[in-house]
Amino acid sequence: MKRIWKILALLMAVMCLAAVLCACGDGKPGGTEGNEGSVSGSPASDSGKNGIVVAIAQDLDDSLDPHHMEAAGTREVLFNVFEGLVKPDSEGNLLPAVAKKYVVSKEADVFTFELREGVRFHNGELVTVGDVLYSLERCMSKGEDGATLVDGFEAVKSVEAPDEKTIVITLTEGNTAFLARLTAAIIPADYDDQATAPVGTGPFRYVSRTPQQNFIVERFDEYWGEKAKLEKVEFRIFDNATAIVMALKSGAVDFCAHLTQVQTNELGSDFTVLEGTMNLVQAVYLNNAVEPLNDVRVRQALSYAIDREQIMLFLADGRGTALGSSIYPAFGKYFMPELADYYPTNVEKAKELLSEAGYPDGFPLVITVPSNYAPHVDTATVVVEQLRAIGVDASINIVEWSTWLSDIYQGRNYEATVVGFDAKTLTAQALLDRWRSDSSSNISNFSNAEYDRVYAEACACVDDAEQTELFKRCETILTEQAANLYIQDLCDLVAMKSTLDGYKFYPIYAMDLSTVYYK
Repeated sequence: MKRIWKILALLMAVMCLAAVLCACGDGKPGGTEGNEGSVSGSPASDSGKNGIVVAIAQDLDDSLDPHHMEAAGTREVLFNVFEGLVKPDSEGNLLPAVAKKYVVSKEADVFTFELREGVRFHNGELVTVGDVLYSLERCMSKGEDGATLVDGFEAVKSVEAPDEKTIVITLTEGNTAFLARLTAAIIPADYDDQATAPVGTGPFRYVSRTPQQNFIVERFDEYWGEKAKLEKVEFRIFDNATAIVMALKSGAVDFCAHLTQVQTNELGSDFTVLEGTMNLVQAVYLNNAVEPLNDVRVRQALSYAIDREQIMLFLADGRGTALGSSIYPAFGKYFMPELADYYPTNVEKAKELLSEAGYPDGFPLVITVPSNYAPHVDTATVVVEQLRAIGVDASINIVEWSTWLSDIYQGRNYEATVVGFDAKTLTAQALLDRWRSDSSSNISNFSNAEYDRVYAEACACVDDAEQTELFKRCETILTEQAANLYIQDLCDLVAMKSTLDGYKFYPIYAMDLSTVYYK
């Protein structure tokens, strides 16, 4: 009990430090000048009574081009703007979108789509078969590293248009999961400004973007499907958790997802708090290429030191789902809850492994965390205390989101970091592909020959039961090798003005605002 109170005291100290950092403008580049004026009593938005302001914790730092964007936060917002031949619904089903219907061959190597008539881009132009060909061929294009622009499209052998309404995609071999890849956005062939002024076919169209301030969309009245209920949505950018809570309480913001229990406890009856899951794999991601983390015994020792229940208790009163590998519950048949028990908290076992690895007195470890995500900062705080019990002198390095992207995600210049990785689609490949030895997204520098072999076999397998078991073996290898310190699929708390309704949680990292409306 004394140890728990010690952790609580440390957590409160970090929250106080975060408040100080907020006052100093630490967080996203440019400080908080643009946001401070918004939280000092200004009205919710200038978008009228049928518009809302949504607080987001990061700028859309990468490209707005749907085939180039990397950050989950960017994809989450642009889910409202872009659609593919198919699109996911809130139940995880893939529904026809730009395509009216489709047929998959028995061998799962030929996908035939009939295009929907009357679909328009946000620039008013009708979608043609040429636009679809252009979009798919663009996804297939390869960069200097030999990788396709969009993950998964290396499996495509050819794309053809036998007539003005039909698209035929042929794969090099059968792949039952490939349909999910076709959520990739369909964009106009003769438009070159996607990176700065995106044009898609979704229920909202792009209006404007002011870096580090906001991203604004409005209802697309020529949308082919059910029209959005709201006329306008402003995604307003905040660089720290304290500023978000202030904005909510002041009435400057109407909606915010990914809040912690501590944050929602500060809100009054003006807000409805919805509870879902974040649909991501939160972990302490370890750089397997740096000493001493390149020793599996050291990584296993760290895994034995972690107490997930304690972390989940402090973040959301115990809510969330414990994870032991890189798949979360929404993946259904692929999810292996038993892997969360592979490394039960065992301080003595952890110390024994460290001694075997040559670190009887522990070692220093720097955990770098982006400042704009309170759950990850809070998680790192508890982890630091837990690791001290086995002699590991861990410390937290809080950085701006842009710094995290450049130094950690792209540069891999770090020892450990706490973040969550999501999936673009509900396919095992969407989460497991990044751990291939040669994957450009392999942030942990994880390298295992058996993993690479089993993953390749799984992707080439067309028997569903056999493929599922192969992917499960991949998950188990990640656990056995302690590739990372897996923690949880976070509880997702969404604060929404009590005058609003209609929000739906998705099994992927998406924020669909087309269903939200004023009561």
